[in-house]
Amino acid sequence: MREITLSQAVNEALAEEMRRDETVFIIGEDVAEAGTPFKVLSGLVEEFGTGRVVDTPIAEPGFMGLAVGAAMTGTRPVVDLMFGDFIYLVMDQLCNQAAKTHYMSGGKLNVPLVLRTNLGATRRSAAQHSQSLHALVAHIPGLKVALPSSAYEATGLMKTAIRDNNPVVIFEDKLMYNDKAPVPEEEFLIPFGEANIKREGSDITLIGTSSMVQVCEAAADILEKEGISAEVIDPRTIVPLDEEALLKSAKKTSRVIVVDEGHQSYGITGEIAGRINEKAFYHLDAPVLRMGAMDVPVPFTPALEDLTVPTPETVAENARRLMSGEMIHAA
Repeated sequence: MREITLSQAVNEALAEEMRRDETVFIIGEDVAEAGTPFKVLSGLVEEFGTGRVVDTPIAEPGFMGLAVGAAMTGTRPVVDLMFGDFIYLVMDQLCNQAAKTHYMSGGKLNVPLVLRTNLGATRRSAAQHSQSLHALVAHIPGLKVALPSSAYEATGLMKTAIRDNNPVVIFEDKLMYNDKAPVPEEEFLIPFGEANIKREGSDITLIGTSSMVQVCEAAADILEKEGISAEVIDPRTIVPLDEEALLKSAKKTSRVIVVDEGHQSYGITGEIAGRINEKAFYHLDAPVLRMGAMDVPVPFTPALEDLTVPTPETVAENARRLMSGEMIHAA
């Protein structure tokens, strides 16, 4: 099987869906001539033209509102939001309009819209371009939220998102655009709400999202050398969440760490840990441990920024402590 980068995977998935369905179009800042600052969309405007790869002014609320209206009236827009940090600017259009239209119209209207953006620190982009804000939109009923952890997931989840009749937000980790993974040449989709067991294990479960899947896999490699068998699970989508798969693993291993790059407080780690603690309590040998980013603005300086997010070493260390029976608490 060929290997391609996550950036190529997103580009291919969009191109395939635009060829398949002429109602699909892309809109956002610098998506056409520049191909986005990360060059993810390079070449699409040459094939599909400026009528379907649409550059906009720097006016996120405006082009997001345009996309919501376009989705309600028969097209399938893919909105490109240059940085995930800018999602604050489109929250009314996304959360009050797109997320609620189907319900408030009594099922008469759909909003088949995809908002693709990014997350992730340690790129030295400072506090306003380094946040991981997926928990914000996961809190809103009516929105689906996907977090691809590799080129394979980026392809399958993007194609599923575009064909969904509900608004979907996809967060890609900006540090992973050049990471390669095997991706089939034949078409495939990844259903929402189906977690992927990346690695089977028997002693402890490591649940990671987005780039934290790789962190968990690296931690599992460290632990394996010490005789600790770690199971690694990628939920793929946090809305819908494959609760059944997470509970099954928790009941098997009896110890769980949830790892996410969003801020620790009130985030994804707390939601997943809460569900496992509620529904698998009598199978656990220790409380579920949460590991998220520090509750601070992301620093610019590398010496401080690198300390704010979980690493394979810190995940492995907490796993050792859980295995030893030590009572530890989220920082």
